This record gives sequence, structure tokens and C-alpha cells, in this order.
Amino acid sequence: MKQFILEFGENFSDHLKQRLLELDLRCVLTRETDENRLDLKHVEHTKFDCKCKNDSSNTSKKEYTYGEFVVIEGILYFAEKCVESSTVMQSPIVNTVYSSLNNTNSTILGETTLRIVDDTNIDYLIDTMLTVYPEVSQRYVDILKHMSDY
Repeated sequence: MKQFILEFGENFSDHLKQRLLELDLRCVLTRETDENRLDLKHVEHTKFDCKCKNDSSNTSKKEYTYGEFVVIEGILYFAEKCVESSTVMQSPIVNTVYSSLNNTNSTILGETTLRIVDDTNIDYLIDTMLTVYPEVSQRYVDILKHMSDY
């Protein structure tokens, strides 16, 4: 998250940056092809049971994507949909967060509708995401502590 803010957050308010940093310990941002489009995933890449769309009796394990940030011309957006694949599924929280954002500030990028994230809605966005974002394991905390000792 710190790298994301360094890379794209020149025009972000201090409040916006501060709230985004609350996701830092639990969150990793991943990119597929677009440099300015990043998926929010749990730092430990926890997998959850997933019913396969084609066969409801077959279950598999997939990682959740908790949202997708897109930065265009210094403005932060939250995407209506996240990239899904054979290993990744969209968390239900994405719809909750997206629906709460003011739709008068929407834009379309490719086939995805984006809504602006700013000081008026960042508190709700982060607070809501933190209700479903899993805590990191003690093992992960221990690894970070060990790394910081060097």
C-alpha cells in the first residue's frame, strides 16, 4: 500500500492516504496488465471454498479479491467488478462498497464502471472492508517481526 501511495498518490489528500494505510498490514495489491489497476487481496493469499459455476456439487478453493483500485489522472476510483479467474473470486463486499459510493462521479474504463474514492467516502470504504478482511496470522506477524530485526 505504501508503494501504491508513493506511485499514484501525489494528488491524494492526507486523510485519504492515512486511511489507505490502514489496509497495509492485511493487504497486497496485485496488477495484471494495467499499471494503474490494482486488485486488493489478503497478504497471505488465504483460499476459501468456492462453488463452481458449472457444477454446484463441485467445490474448489479460491482467493478473494476485496476490491479493485484504479487511478486515472491522479484520481482514485473503486471498480464495480474485480478480475476473476480459476484461482480468484470477487468478495461480496465489493458490491456493498461500490453501491455505497456516489454514482454521480462515475466513469467507464473498458467494460468496468468506476466510482471516485475521496475524503467523503474513504472512511466508509475502509471501515467496511476491514469488517471482512481477515486478520493476518500470528505466523505472518512473527515473520515480519523477524525481518524487521535485521
